[in-house]
Amino acid sequence: MIPRNLLLMLWLVATVHLSVLPPKHDQPSIYPDFERSAPNCPPLPAPDGTVVRVDRVTSLEQAVNNAVAGSTILLADGIYNLDGVYLRIDTPGITLRSQSGDREAVVLDGNYLTTEIIQIVASDVTIADLTLREAVYHPIHVMSTDLASTFNTRLYNLHIMDPGQQAIKINPVDGTHFVDDGEVACSHIQLTDEGRPHIQDNCYTGGIDAHAALSWVVRDNFIQGFWCSQGLSEHAVHFWKNSRDTRVERNILLDNARGVGFGLAAGDPLRTYPDDPCPSADSSSVDHYGGVVQNNFIAAGQEGLLASEAGFDCGICLWYACNASVWHNSLYAPQVRSSSIEWRFESTSANIINNLTSHSLLERDDATAILTGNLTDAHPSWFLDYSTGDLHLTPAAAPAIDQAASLPEVQDDFDAQWRPQGLAADIGADETGPGNDASLRLYLPNLEKTG
Repeated sequence: MIPRNLLLMLWLVATVHLSVLPPKHDQPSIYPDFERSAPNCPPLPAPDGTVVRVDRVTSLEQAVNNAVAGSTILLADGIYNLDGVYLRIDTPGITLRSQSGDREAVVLDGNYLTTEIIQIVASDVTIADLTLREAVYHPIHVMSTDLASTFNTRLYNLHIMDPGQQAIKINPVDGTHFVDDGEVACSHIQLTDEGRPHIQDNCYTGGIDAHAALSWVVRDNFIQGFWCSQGLSEHAVHFWKNSRDTRVERNILLDNARGVGFGLAAGDPLRTYPDDPCPSADSSSVDHYGGVVQNNFIAAGQEGLLASEAGFDCGICLWYACNASVWHNSLYAPQVRSSSIEWRFESTSANIINNLTSHSLLERDDATAILTGNLTDAHPSWFLDYSTGDLHLTPAAAPAIDQAASLPEVQDDFDAQWRPQGLAADIGADETGPGNDASLRLYLPNLEKTG
């Protein structure tokens, strides 16, 4: 028989390093199975090569510090109370993921003591199937070093919640080495009511914030709740400081003060490109080059957000953004502070085509855009439920159905289903029709309202 005092000691060790579920104040996704059941979000394949299994904070920290290039670290289910410990991945080819594949079953909890939960300063790193919460600053920070750029970061099937600043930060350490060719996919990123009081520096928060980043893809995510009672938060998805060729598609952005942002401020460039991607403007006046925003649902309806100092500011915001493309997005809010889509400053140029919005498209400060096929007076009855971010069309949306000219660059819709289904494409992100509606409930089970 095991002595009683030894059993007590074993229990104390287990509770210090690996708590039992459920998480303390989780607000589950209103689309609990959306990301994993969507066709573009399959489970990752089984790991190959060197595999290291860990079940407590000490073994996790040791596994990351001693990782061999190309290896996989698998975490057992439970809550890992980091309490100041952070994980710095500086070896290329590392994968950090849960053993079960259930992102809600493995929680890396910073408890607002860990500054950054995961730092990535090496190429070909994958972080997947985990929950990260309550970092003082950023739950994930992807950086270059002063010796090398960082390429091919993959952030997949994550639940990131309640950061003290931005949930995912992407930036170089200098003007020579950068962070390029990454992906954020199939994840739930959120700021909850419980986490909002921990935001620092006059609402210095946001979902994804990237500086001088080239060719990142942000797709099939649910990003929710980035706003403050006082001050204006950054965007749910924001690429600036001379970022380029960003692709943002098939995301649900719900109850954020600002949705997608390309560019923000001009001045001394952090990065220039030898092929001069915007010859019509001086590089010092461009903050984002190229890029596509397509097939996104962007909505706001939470009373706290709408009553806040900043309110819902804008859905898609192009500032100092050269040659941006905004195609087939759906945006709805009962009130908007600025606009559904706006383009601002002389160096901004955009193609804004086939978007469905509740409020105006706004040109500001001598920016230019080609506008085609947009519909700007959407009614709430046109959508299944804008308050949950579900902007699939109802039959009442007849003014948007079969009303768009085909756009060769956009041949699918929010659900990655074929467009067009009828006589012509539908305006906005959702394409209705017999080929699409039958499978809709596979992607959006058990809808529940929050907030």
